[in-house]
Amino acid sequence: MSDSETEKLVQRWVRPEIRALSAYQVPDATGLVKLDAMENPYTWPQELRREWAQLLQGLDVNRYPDPRGPALRERLYAAAGIPAGMELLLGNGSDEIIQMIALALAGPDRPVLSVDPGFVMYRMIAGFCGMPYVGVPLREDFALDLPALLQALEEHRPAVVFLAYPNNPTGNLFDAAALEQVLGRAPGLVVVDEAYAPFTDASFMDRLGSFDNLVVMRTLSKLGLAGLRLGFLAGPSAWLREFDKVRLPYNINVLTQASAAFALRHQGVFDAQTRAIRAERDRLQGALAALPGLTPYPSEANFILVRCPAGRAAALFDGLKQRRVLVKQLHGAHPLLEDCLRLTVGRPEENARLLEALAALL
Repeated sequence: MSDSETEKLVQRWVRPEIRALSAYQVPDATGLVKLDAMENPYTWPQELRREWAQLLQGLDVNRYPDPRGPALRERLYAAAGIPAGMELLLGNGSDEIIQMIALALAGPDRPVLSVDPGFVMYRMIAGFCGMPYVGVPLREDFALDLPALLQALEEHRPAVVFLAYPNNPTGNLFDAAALEQVLGRAPGLVVVDEAYAPFTDASFMDRLGSFDNLVVMRTLSKLGLAGLRLGFLAGPSAWLREFDKVRLPYNINVLTQASAAFALRHQGVFDAQTRAIRAERDRLQGALAALPGLTPYPSEANFILVRCPAGRAAALFDGLKQRRVLVKQLHGAHPLLEDCLRLTVGRPEENARLLEALAALL
């Protein structure tokens, strides 16, 4: 069959909304200081690595994993402070959990609602599932536009609202009282996405059970386990038992379950890394503010959104890459992100290299 005939078949059978999408791209970071993906820059101590390797040597991979992951669940309940009586659902990263929620609630007249700029996967997964997406613009300072958001809830009647807390890519925390108003007015589910929980003291986890439509989603990726791909959802069992029906069997493999449970037994190591990242975030914030023309925005995450001099974001991104530093280019992604770059907080020496490169380019 010729390429043209194959293309005709693709055009006929692949959904138009899928063909209109662009696949999620991950840039090659080989040889670069990698400050583009909000990862924990610290590796595990050697002593911990040796103990982990011994654990993995004793695992058998010829059998399917326990889909419930009881040992891991026990650790997560304790580590995340999930209230008694709340259920827990595991996902292959938080992306899979977003997809499970959307699949369970999907319908052509059942919108997904979030804020823009926000986490891109809310919009993408809505499209995957054939759901309309409604993005409510943030204010110029990236705060919630509460009147506009409440109006959108009334007008569109969304099946689910996703709100990242703190928000990605802006790094700020939305007003908790405003989120409570959203919870009170939303006709369907509200997912508070706490992917960056290790870097802030704010959380809605302790409010679970106070609202019938609240669930809280988290991931271990930002904590330092991005390579394991583990996310989880906490909330009332009435919601989670329905989402569990669209979870693919054995979605959390044996190695991830054992490795994550092991890591959570050594929570102190990751807490120390988190404190170091928080301290570096504050130091980097001040250093960026001292550079001419840069405006760093306050952040409660492990990254900082920076507005560059007008028309310079693309050139600064390219210049940093030429100097072997990779950050995230956000200019063009949304009108509110004009001239913006997003900088992940790295180790002190990585941040120093970033600052040196920026100073040379400005």
